[in-house]
Amino acid sequence: MFLSREQSRVLDRKVIDEIGVPGVVLMENAGRGTAELLLRLGARGPVVVCCGKGNNGGDGFVVARWLDNAGVAVRVLLFARPEDLTGDAAVMHNIIARSGPPVAAFPGPDVDGGALRRELAAADWVVDALFGSGLRGPVRPPFDRVIDAINASGARVLAVDIPSGLDADTGAPLGPTIRAEATAAIAAAKLGFSRPEAAAWVGRVHVIDMGAPRRVVEAAG
Repeated sequence: MFLSREQSRVLDRKVIDEIGVPGVVLMENAGRGTAELLLRLGARGPVVVCCGKGNNGGDGFVVARWLDNAGVAVRVLLFARPEDLTGDAAVMHNIIARSGPPVAAFPGPDVDGGALRRELAAADWVVDALFGSGLRGPVRPPFDRVIDAINASGARVLAVDIPSGLDADTGAPLGPTIRAEATAAIAAAKLGFSRPEAAAWVGRVHVIDMGAPRRVVEAAG
């Protein structure tokens, strides 16, 4: 099953507002499922989790916490100021900040490229938790440089929900786009993944159960 950008948004709202599952529960389930997928794929560390300030970044904070619980060396790179986080992402950041894995912030548009490359150089895996399926246009600086650095790092890359920079509906890059070895699609694969040209960006797609009732997910598609 494939969901469009709008169907994914409606699914989230129905599960939260009508079914009553809190957003932080869905985020916890999605992040834990993604961490378990990484372990099945052989991740032993170091893992660098690259997080934006939205819910995709919130998923990334959860991924890092569960990898740390499994004994995997993990580090979080946050491309925002912690005080700019809101909602469920802010909740998960507050938890990871107290949980042990190191969190380094790269706020503002002037990311130190050398420092970023050094952070990525030793990584076995990089987790892309920068942008989710709601992205509608090319990423803005500094994310173009961040994406280029991840792609050039030589690490294996897993994208959370969708590779950052990819259009969820068409499967085409909107600009600089993550090339993932694997994609952990939350709840369902995105519509654009059905297009043959998307394969170069998404790699192998694995669907992660976020705890939404099956009948609601099926109805959304």
